[in-house]
Amino acid sequence: MSTFAPFRHRTFFAIWVANLVSNFGSLIQGVGASWLMTSLAPSADMVSLVQASTSLPIMLLSLAAGALADIRDRRRVMLAAQGWMLAVSAVLAALAHLDALTPWVLLAFTFMIGCGAALNGPAWQSSVGEQVPREDLPGAIALNSLGFNLARASGPAIGGLVVASFGADAAFLVNAISYVGLIVVLLQWQRPAQEFDIAPESLLPAMGAGLRYASLSSRINRVLVRAAVFGLLAAAIWALLPLVARDALAGGPLVYGLLLGAFGSGAVLGALTSARLRHSLSNERIVGVSSIVFGIGSVCTGLSTSLPLTILALVAAGACWVLALSTFNILVQLASPRWVVGRTMSVYQMATFGGLAFGSWTWGHVADGFGLRAAVTTAGGLMVMSAALGAWLHLPDQEALDVEPSGAWRDPRVALALPPDAGPVVTVLEYIVPASRHTPFLQAMDGLRRVRRRDGARAWSLLQDVAEPDRWIERFESPTWIDHLRQHQRVTNADREVEARVEALIADGTRPAVRHMLEHEVGMSARPWASPEAARTGATDPNVPSGIALAEPAGRQTTAER
Repeated sequence: MSTFAPFRHRTFFAIWVANLVSNFGSLIQGVGASWLMTSLAPSADMVSLVQASTSLPIMLLSLAAGALADIRDRRRVMLAAQGWMLAVSAVLAALAHLDALTPWVLLAFTFMIGCGAALNGPAWQSSVGEQVPREDLPGAIALNSLGFNLARASGPAIGGLVVASFGADAAFLVNAISYVGLIVVLLQWQRPAQEFDIAPESLLPAMGAGLRYASLSSRINRVLVRAAVFGLLAAAIWALLPLVARDALAGGPLVYGLLLGAFGSGAVLGALTSARLRHSLSNERIVGVSSIVFGIGSVCTGLSTSLPLTILALVAAGACWVLALSTFNILVQLASPRWVVGRTMSVYQMATFGGLAFGSWTWGHVADGFGLRAAVTTAGGLMVMSAALGAWLHLPDQEALDVEPSGAWRDPRVALALPPDAGPVVTVLEYIVPASRHTPFLQAMDGLRRVRRRDGARAWSLLQDVAEPDRWIERFESPTWIDHLRQHQRVTNADREVEARVEALIADGTRPAVRHMLEHEVGMSARPWASPEAARTGATDPNVPSGIALAEPAGRQTTAER
């Protein structure tokens, strides 16, 4: 499939072009802020804090932003973020024009723009799956990376020219104007309304669900660690490049813009070759080689006093930057079902930009204490060594999980008028497993345990009957009735394969039997949720979630009837 195939989808193309313009503005603003800081407060600490103040909001706010992207209209979330960044950038331009900026005021406004980027990122990235079909998703992700890096290739040089010719206030104004086009495109996007069979979670529980899913998905959590390490060690280039331009190369804002442009040009090359490399190399090989080459580029940048050599090193580093990050991005998106993709992408952003923020601060301190050359070359050497992490945290192969909803779990039959907050709900499954299959059964149940807990189950346990050793009981809890119903909707086709491996080990001719039970308080003040008479007459309760009917008491259910 062509690299540019996703462009045939009109909405994706329009948003891509508008994002490209906005990216130009953001990079021009970044050059203005970084270079202005070299005159307001020229220490390595303060200059590196410009990058940290951009990355820190993404680390702090991404999870909340990802939860909003999953439980609210993603288009509206992006519109709010773009409007916020436009307003903040306009005020920053005015303050710069009036010479009213101090180092800390500049950092505060940079932080506020970063807050808008943190809010926008998960909604934008998770909305790609709504703009193109799933088979075009890897290509669309690569094109989004290409768009950002096309801007990075020339945007910093343009930013350096703007700053040198008109001052930092002009760079900030250009950034404010660059948001307008994307706002217009988002206003015109006729995004299908989100339909929820069950009311979405509120913000804090949604954030917890996102963290839980990411931490219990073996594919995703390996990516998170590798991305955090990569961001931590790559931060030296990002944070200290203004000082490389000023001190190592004796240049000004134009030289700084050229260096950023060289990095961006390499990133464009990486984006253009990423699709071909994904077909011929494993994800682990791509990230491992990228780490080694990026590290060598960092060492060369730290040692070089030659502009052409530094540019060549940054081109190589830029290509490896985008190859590694696009690989991480694709792995997270393909491993995430739609209900949680905004949150998993936000956790991925937290890992990457948290590494960048902490690394920017760390390498700034190292540069102040031991010198610029020591900081950049040490980071590069450690980046080369980080390729060995693949031996312990091997990245999964290219194939995508089938994370479409399976629909295998039907709503439980109930004979009580249950409000959404009824609970805790206890689910019990009974398996009959021949003695010869006990060991593989326990191994298979470990995978099922991760699936249950990842989707929201609490207090999971597996019990063996001491009187009948072939009888096994799986037990887990859901905080409320509506949380249990959400678990039903979250079961994917890949999860059903895990369940099928367990069911293949039970006694021939049997099926797991399922019971759903409601935990009750006892005592004088305790009351049942509904009387048996109300249930038998089919009485309804206005608190019962839509689509949940009262039924006659049911006995055990098979797994197909869950």
